[in-house]
Amino acid sequence: MSVRLSTPQTRAEAREQTSATNTPKAKPAAPKLSPRRGVTRKRSSILLTILMGVMAVYALLPLFWLLVNSTKTQTSLFSSFGLWFSGDFALWDNVIGTLTYNDGEFLRWLANTVLYVVVGAGGATFLATLAGYGLAKFDFPGKRGVFAVVLGAVAIPGTALAVPTFLMFSQMGLTNTPWSVIIPSLISPFGLYLVWIYALESVPTEVLEAARMDGAGEFRTFFTISLRMLAPGFITVLLFTVVATWNNYFLPLIMLSQSTWYPLTVGLNSWNAQATTAGGEAIYNLVITGSLLTIVPIVGAFLFLQRFWQSGLSAGSVK
Repeated sequence: MSVRLSTPQTRAEAREQTSATNTPKAKPAAPKLSPRRGVTRKRSSILLTILMGVMAVYALLPLFWLLVNSTKTQTSLFSSFGLWFSGDFALWDNVIGTLTYNDGEFLRWLANTVLYVVVGAGGATFLATLAGYGLAKFDFPGKRGVFAVVLGAVAIPGTALAVPTFLMFSQMGLTNTPWSVIIPSLISPFGLYLVWIYALESVPTEVLEAARMDGAGEFRTFFTISLRMLAPGFITVLLFTVVATWNNYFLPLIMLSQSTWYPLTVGLNSWNAQATTAGGEAIYNLVITGSLLTIVPIVGAFLFLQRFWQSGLSAGSVK
């Protein structure tokens, strides 16, 4: 049996190795940003802030002009500065005058617009959701052809189809009826495409297969499982279709000849055109106030639907 004696030199080397092992390594210093890079970032942030401010002013200035001028009388509209208040505060009088002018014509137009939005936009959203979900989760012959048709329909503007649609509806005797506005509004190629793309990622195929194995039919699976996963896409398409139908002008203009079925867009334009007709009455203050009242429901609908949109996004992000 051999015993190895440690020399003082060997013990000193062991202590040095132990201290080197126990000593924490120093962290590398963080790289310092060059002064020029920091200045560049600061300049870019300032430019972006200025750009966003300009865009905000560009978007909000017409609304401010509308609010300011809806408080003026017919005389004050042309004798005062357009971007500030002047004269008597006549907002309430203008609102009452707008709602009661010509036996409450504005309220009838408002009811027509709500009808077109509820039936047309609601139906378009529901049909786009059904079709987009089916195209995303089912395979069938000709699927690529359908995809090409949908993309082509998205690329075609609605105004290009308004005249052919009018000729077709005229032959069927549907012009000057609410169906001439509702039926074309039921088709939303962009909404279908949006739901299609969203359903590909948000609805897992494994969940659908599990529901089928449990005996659930396709419609039950769609309404109880898939529709909840599609909630953010559904609300997004609903917002687009509601805004498009509420602001629809050209289609009702060529389809409707009687003011009984006018929406708000066409009706307010007819009020505005009264001043240029023989014996017509200029009611610009009522036109401006009516435009302000027209914005209120669509803003309220956006704020109401945005709540479900955000909750749906957060719910879909949890796995």
